[in-house]
This record gives sequence, structure tokens and C-alpha cells, in this order.
Amino acid sequence: MTTSLTWVDAFTDTVFAGNPAGVCLPAAPWRADYMQALAAELGLAETAFVTPTAEPLTFDLRWFSPLVEIDLCGHATLASAHAMREHGMVDGTHPLTFLTRSGPLIASFKGDLIELDFPADAVTATPLPDELKDEWDEGVVIGAGRTSFFAMVTLASADAVRQYRPNLAAIANTGHKAVLLTAAADPGSEADYVLRVFGPNVGIDEDAATGSAQCAAGPYWSEILARPRLVAHQLSPRGAVLHVRPDGARVHIGGNAVTVFTGHL
Repeated sequence: MTTSLTWVDAFTDTVFAGNPAGVCLPAAPWRADYMQALAAELGLAETAFVTPTAEPLTFDLRWFSPLVEIDLCGHATLASAHAMREHGMVDGTHPLTFLTRSGPLIASFKGDLIELDFPADAVTATPLPDELKDEWDEGVVIGAGRTSFFAMVTLASADAVRQYRPNLAAIANTGHKAVLLTAAADPGSEADYVLRVFGPNVGIDEDAATGSAQCAAGPYWSEILARPRLVAHQLSPRGAVLHVRPDGARVHIGGNAVTVFTGHL
């Protein structure tokens, strides 16, 4: 028996941009140690493993970084829905339900765009972690907080986010799984806010596009900017565009995806 393995660039409509994810579609669940070893072999930010359930249009979904199993991952969920449509497992006319560590997640097809329905992740204001206090000059940091996954740092400008050279040792020493930097977008930009994400503690020095970060950043900027729909630009070297619509306890996160190649294990 062989199993398909698809390399998908998510949150982009151009190959070699956005965030790459591996998507495996086995007919039955695999052992966790095998999935972890395969994710380490691929070296992608996340590899997703999707298996069918007894319910139609409902699938079990697990994500692995090169180091650990992940509780919530946006780009690999979007990539999974894209790969399933590409392989003819679903036709894209009905939403998909993924059963995950973070509860049921919905993926809906809206033309070429795929929209994810994720839980909001509230930001609790906190002091800037001590390990990061030497990372920016006075006045550059205008806010800090934490979520269930991220330490979040709000900077005074998009350029400050863009120009930051990460001190990965300091970021790792915060003890957080990842650090999320964000700022309002430049005036006249096509985006509403920008962000970057660094996760050395989960084996990802800089994430190219982070759907789960919008669960915190989306509601945060929606309230500050008084906008119900937002566009986020992730300023990683690969770049990414995410469409974000907070809705109470949920956040809708939309994006495109493209297949780079498909092979078989």
C-alpha cells in the first residue's frame, strides 16, 4: 500500500511563497512515533495527517512540527483541505469538519479561497518578558500579552516588525512555544496589520504564515481598528496574505493554497 504525500504552499496563490505544509492522507491512523519521524524527515513547519471517520465529510486531523505534535495549526489545515480537493476525496461543495486536539474545526471552500473556522484565543496583557527587554529601543514596544500559545508583542510600526532580527536564544528562553510580533500596517497598505512569528521551542525559527496566530491577532486588531474584516500580511521572507474575520468566540481565517508536488510513501 502507498499513501499520498502532497507538498502545499498555504496562504498564497504563488508557488514558493506562503507557508509549506506536508499533507498525508492515510486510510487509517498511523502511530504517533512514525508521524513524528516523518515530520522531522520533511523538516517543514508542520506536516498534517488526515484520516477518514465513519461520518461523511468528517476527518481526524493531527499536526506535527519537526520536534513536537502541535495543538492548533492553520496553514496545514488549509493545506489539508486543498490537498483533499486536489486528490478528489471531496468536491469542495460542502464544508469539511476536522476533529483535532483543539476541537472540531471547519474548512469551507469559497471558489479558490479556503476559509477556516477556528477558536478565538484571547490576549491577556502582561509585561514584556524579561528575556526580550533588550531586543528593542525605548518606545518601540507599545504593548505585550500572552495567549494559550504565544507571547505577543505589539510594536510601534510595521517597519519595526519588518526589520527585526530575531534573537532566537532570547525567544526560546521566554519559555513560550512561540513569540508573535505585530503592528498596524503602513498607511495606504493593502493590509490592516502585519505580523511575524518565531517558534524555536517547537522547531520553527520563523514561521512563514501562521493561521493560528490570527486567532489572537485578528480579534485584537479588529477591536483597535474597529474593522470587522481584516487583511493580515505576514512579513516572513516568503510572505503571506491572510483574510481574517473575527466572530465572537470564533475567528474565520481565509487564504489560497497551491500544490508544489505530490508523491507517494
